Amino acid sequence: MFSREEKRREEMLSRLLSKAVQKAQELPEEIQDELAEQFIEDIENEIKWQETLSKPQDSLILKELAQKAIADSENGQTEEIGFDEL
Repeated sequence: MFSREEKRREEMLSRLLSKAVQKAQELPEEIQDELAEQFIEDIENEIKWQETLSKPQDSLILKELAQKAIADSENGQTEEIGFDEL
């Protein structure tokens, strides 16, 4: 059984997704397809990320990687780049 908050969030999400789809319908079909492919890829990546975070053994690995990244940054061994440069 869903709580009121869960139902409200589900309804909100549905409205937001509906609005996004309505806006996308105004675009040419080829752009709609590109948006759909990007959205599906984002969803698949998010699912993988959530699965990774939910695994206890992976949490330790992620913690170690985060500590290494922080140490590398503090030692000047990192380079700042934007998302478009990844």
